[in-house]
Amino acid sequence: MKVGFIGLGNVGRKLSGSLLRHGVDLAVHDLNGELVDIHVQQGAKRGEGPRRMMKECDVVVTCLPSPKASDSVMMEMLPEVTGDKIWMEMSTTDEAEVKRLGAMVIERGGAAADCPVSGGCHRAATGNISIFAGCDRQTFERILPFLTLMGRRILHTGELGSASVLKVVTNFLATANLITCCEALATCKAAGMDLDTAYEAIKISSGTSFVHETESQVILNGSRDISFTMDLVKKDIGLFQDVADRAGVPLEMNPLMIGIFQDGIDRYGPREFSPNIIRRLEEKTGLDIRAPGFPAEMLDDEPEERGYEVRPRGRRMPDLMA
Repeated sequence: MKVGFIGLGNVGRKLSGSLLRHGVDLAVHDLNGELVDIHVQQGAKRGEGPRRMMKECDVVVTCLPSPKASDSVMMEMLPEVTGDKIWMEMSTTDEAEVKRLGAMVIERGGAAADCPVSGGCHRAATGNISIFAGCDRQTFERILPFLTLMGRRILHTGELGSASVLKVVTNFLATANLITCCEALATCKAAGMDLDTAYEAIKISSGTSFVHETESQVILNGSRDISFTMDLVKKDIGLFQDVADRAGVPLEMNPLMIGIFQDGIDRYGPREFSPNIIRRLEEKTGLDIRAPGFPAEMLDDEPEERGYEVRPRGRRMPDLMA
């Protein structure tokens, strides 16, 4: 099968790189021609725009920065959607929007799935990232071979849109973890603690988390580089707020977090690395929250492993085949 990949940003270029590494017949497209050139040099074909890619490819993946961008690309592709086509939306997007666009694809006889990833750009680069997939089971079986090339743990989350809900839920939790890690490290510094020791204490305790074990390291290094920016954090937790508002859940923490990141954007700009939200505390306290010996960027030191489906506890086999 021929795959088209549209969107070669921080995550997209790594996911598409995994497909290339495994010998998939791949065409790529991005508004940044230099990113396309790099992939072409590595063996990809140059995609001639979304419409032609949908016409010539069996599967088209979109990995774009906003729901607006996904809508724009879909409007170009839609005339070429036929009964044998599959659209995989790997952007972090709005549940209602992916359902709306997916319904257009399905109405024309195609198949649609939302397949956002989670686990950090460093794991996207090695094929060890986790992938959620929202779609009917038949579509999931068709796309699973591609998903296992791009990710390690693959979870079929249910109907179209369900993966996008879970993605923004996990990004909400990661953002909450980031803010609390910043406050914990700043407090340790102010209390006279050695930050290397503080990092290890948190890591081996009930207070640890994926975010602490990864992002706290680049915070302490001072690079704060996780290839993810403040505007994207605000977008993601804003999408989580939309889900909660539609469901009638009166959130308390998330509105505070949106305010914190809006303040960070106002101070440092939308493209500032998200862990630099700690600068707000550094400036208010006059402290330098850095320590020697920590890496400047997150690297995945696990060997690449072929992906596999994760089966939720208690899910009956008949449900899996539905």
